[in-house]
Amino acid sequence: MNQVLMYILAAGVILGGIDRLLGNKWGYGKRMEEGFLFMGPTALSMVGIMCLVPFLSDTLGKVIVPLFELFHIDPAMFGGFLPIDMGGYQLAKSLETSASTGNYAGIIVSATFGCTLVFTIPVGMGLIENEDRSFFAEGLLIGLVTLPLGLIFGAVLCGVPFLNALWQTIPVFLLSIFLGIGLKYFPAKIIRGFGLFASGLKAIITIGLVLGAVTYLTGISILPNLSPIQDALAVVASIGITMLGSLPAAEFLQRILRRPFAWIGARLGINAFSMVGLLVGAVSAIPQLAMMKDMDPLGKRINAAYIVCATSMLAAHAGFTLSTEPSMLAPLFASKTVGALSGAILAFLFYRRKQVVQ
Repeated sequence: MNQVLMYILAAGVILGGIDRLLGNKWGYGKRMEEGFLFMGPTALSMVGIMCLVPFLSDTLGKVIVPLFELFHIDPAMFGGFLPIDMGGYQLAKSLETSASTGNYAGIIVSATFGCTLVFTIPVGMGLIENEDRSFFAEGLLIGLVTLPLGLIFGAVLCGVPFLNALWQTIPVFLLSIFLGIGLKYFPAKIIRGFGLFASGLKAIITIGLVLGAVTYLTGISILPNLSPIQDALAVVASIGITMLGSLPAAEFLQRILRRPFAWIGARLGINAFSMVGLLVGAVSAIPQLAMMKDMDPLGKRINAAYIVCATSMLAAHAGFTLSTEPSMLAPLFASKTVGALSGAILAFLFYRRKQVVQ
């Protein structure tokens, strides 16, 4: 599967390159440029925390490792609380006691739950209109409910036995329940808390970036166990190369599927923006969130449930996985697809029935 995807990405690069040479007539060249420019924001969000991972692992490990091992849970699961491209993978691998669980936490959990926790909820609540926040929260609740389906499916594909996967994922289940209760009954406080958490994480990332750059420029190591900044940038470069092809390929896929998706949406009772949002969300959450103002109420809930697992599946998360753990690409896609589709279907069934009753 990895080799097939590589050829697809290469075809996307060729498509984008040809269009760029012809003056961006069809928009594929522009998407290729966006993929290259994506390296800047990616580096800002990743490099600092990646530089700090050895230090954080040593520091947090003194508390996290004994606590998690007390309950026979691999400490790698703590890394899953961060997004895959914001240190989640590196932290999980540095804390792991089992390679398969480390891959599961660092790739599958980080790319779904960690991304939802640190990125989707705080950014989404800040980006969407006030009147849409209740729909967004209701959809997220459904997405968190079906998240375990995707996680356990991905864990088994990672080589983690089913019962062990259930036990290892208990921290995620508990925090998901907490999030669900908070979003249902205390949304303002939950969002404020996530905003503070995101600000704190941004400060840590900035400090790590500064320390890594100063160490590289002067040779003076201010902090022990600091990972070289050039190693982190090499990972960013690998992601950037895959993004050169993934964005044009995703654009091509969206254009092919837009009309059939609109046809399906008309029969399901949701508008075209809601259906296109499902395609866009698999590439990036930001444009999908920006489109929510044009979606109908049912479509907003479906998209919010879908995005918990689906976000960046065809772009940043795929690129990161290819650059770090290529063998995990199939489990990542399978986990995200199962979780995203089950969330979207449950949201449709639950809220469509609720609308009919009302």
